[in-house]
Amino acid sequence: MTAPVLVVEEEGPVAVLTLNRPSTKNALNPELVTALRETIPAVARKESLRAVVLTGAGGAFCSGADLKSGMTGGDDAPVGARLEQLHEVLRAIVHAPKPFVAAVDGAAVGFGCDLALACDLRVLSTRAYLQEIFVKIGLMPDGGGTFWVPRLVGLGRAMEYLMLGTRIDAVLAREVGLANRTAPPEETLDEARSLAQALAKGPPLALERIKRAVRESFSGTIDEALDREKKSQLELLQSSDLMEGVMAWAQRRDPHFQGK
Repeated sequence: MTAPVLVVEEEGPVAVLTLNRPSTKNALNPELVTALRETIPAVARKESLRAVVLTGAGGAFCSGADLKSGMTGGDDAPVGARLEQLHEVLRAIVHAPKPFVAAVDGAAVGFGCDLALACDLRVLSTRAYLQEIFVKIGLMPDGGGTFWVPRLVGLGRAMEYLMLGTRIDAVLAREVGLANRTAPPEETLDEARSLAQALAKGPPLALERIKRAVRESFSGTIDEALDREKKSQLELLQSSDLMEGVMAWAQRRDPHFQGK
């Protein structure tokens, strides 16, 4: 029997959602994205649940979109439609009335990084790292990275991390505000569960309004950021630099971008 790509466990008032494609470091393929699009709103609506933990199986959080599975477009869905499906997942987390806690072990890269940043709180294992890696292949963040990162770390650091595709380890993430807590790998999920259980004990209506107020406290919205990123990303996907970046990655050499 094939294992589900998304494992859902309810532990009293806390739901634990586990991305379960460990052989790909939990890369997002159409099946997993569909499961997230269906499950997150359902969990958010369930009255018996007060908080949600999002994590990944097999020592990784999420390595981003699975480039081998049609997430960059195909006959069944163009790339713009695929991006919109990914955006639905982010919007479901952001607009959920319940707090979401990301338990990040290992890699949270590309859209996987954005998935962790979309959550309200993050617990990183000491071997975890966050990386908005898009620029390495001639692209830009397309999961809200240009929205999340400057709000969490400030403009200067955000420009550096996004333009250089900086790999941010757990120590630096905690230092600059990308991680709320850190823990040894074997304790990370328990630490996230403990945090979620503490949130679950809080007043749901107040927590919902705090979350909403904080999210809306900045000028501009995540929806506007996502729309901007989608438009620009579609342009970049037509570029020669993308092809160069992908070829360089496949050949394990440094890319030579030409701005075309």
